[in-house]
Amino acid sequence: MAMGKRKTSRQEPLFLATTDLPRTPAHPFYERLNHILAEHQFDPFVEGLCQPFYADVLGRPSLEPGRYFRFLLLGYFEGIDSERGIAWRLADSFSLRAFVGYAPFELTADHSTLSRTRRLLDLETHRQVFQWVLTLLAKEGLIQGKTVGVDATTLEANAALRSIVRRDTQETYEAFLTRLAQASGIETPTREDLAKVDRTRKNKASNNDWVNPHDADAKIAKMKDGSTHLAYKVEHAVDLGEGASGAVVAVTLTGADQGDTATLLPTLGQAAENLQVVAADAEAAPMDAERVREVVTDKGYHSNGSLLDLEESNTRSYVAEPERGERDWEGKEEERKAVYANRRRIRGARGKRLLRRRGEYLERSFAHAYETGGMRRLHLRGQENILKRLLLHVSGFNLSLVMRKRIGTGTPRGLQGLVGGVFSWLRLLWLVATDAWRPLGAFHRAKGSAPMLLPR
Repeated sequence: MAMGKRKTSRQEPLFLATTDLPRTPAHPFYERLNHILAEHQFDPFVEGLCQPFYADVLGRPSLEPGRYFRFLLLGYFEGIDSERGIAWRLADSFSLRAFVGYAPFELTADHSTLSRTRRLLDLETHRQVFQWVLTLLAKEGLIQGKTVGVDATTLEANAALRSIVRRDTQETYEAFLTRLAQASGIETPTREDLAKVDRTRKNKASNNDWVNPHDADAKIAKMKDGSTHLAYKVEHAVDLGEGASGAVVAVTLTGADQGDTATLLPTLGQAAENLQVVAADAEAAPMDAERVREVVTDKGYHSNGSLLDLEESNTRSYVAEPERGERDWEGKEEERKAVYANRRRIRGARGKRLLRRRGEYLERSFAHAYETGGMRRLHLRGQENILKRLLLHVSGFNLSLVMRKRIGTGTPRGLQGLVGGVFSWLRLLWLVATDAWRPLGAFHRAKGSAPMLLPR
């Protein structure tokens, strides 16, 4: 067979039918997801929700609400961290164009239109879309709302430590160290002198003294890998009931300097508010969502105050307890009762089972949303801007649970792997069947070619 050569010129067809365009394994996934959104009237809902933000005749050509929210959902399903990357990926993919609602010949919106629309729509609108997705999950029977697990992780901010300035004097870090060195008697300090002065200082990276002028909401914090960055703290409340799907029922965002005990109750309050909206929907599956009745967290949330607050709100706690040795309970009778009641519950069979489930479902939501989902490193600035993106990003995670129930996989990549796995199994079965018939075929060939010799 002769080797093919590259043609120097090629005649392009004058017309090309859309049915002849190439299709990828992502097509059936996004077609099914669009079918689910249409089945539950997603586009009419968001158009009515966003109507106050759009003018009838004035202004530049707008990005429709349904397209805008699908843009942000693609960030989760495709694992893209920046809005610029989402816009570029959409313009390059037939399957994503079809999902968002663009014809193959249409010009897609660029990242500036996407960012402008995000700034135009307020935070409450994004939160209502998140609650709509939770209602969809309730209709599918994927939310119970009684037992909730809470955990937090850090996201690296889109701001550099070298840009921080003093809150009182607006000095940069290097100018501040230079002033300290000169005050100690060094007239022209070198870099080694500045490093020596900085090494002996206490509280050198206090958020009370330093701020980034480009993102004042980001806080200095130590990341999980031991490095120090400007960061945010995102907290998930996840449904952990018996047979629950692990849906995220609340997302909150604070500065990374906030402790776990300080953010627990606000996150639980947001979870209760979201679940009340779900329970009020007439078409949702029946569920008792008046309030969160059980909370499961790790040892970072364990304190006398947090356990007492949960006890006073009639919320049963399953909080892992750190080793603190013998404690003095003089004058703290109520705190002692709350701590001992929590200790008794976590040592029981149900408590141990819930704590194991917390480690599985909470870490899974973080891994899908921020590792494979691509949001561990932020590309936006400002707490409100980031929370808008997070609400839709985590909504994509919740929609993946519906897709997993309907078609067996929650992402386009998972569907591609599933299709490949099916073909692999079919090929394996064909090889096994072929190998099984080979001995029988050899036996029949031998029987037909030569007579069998029988003993006399």
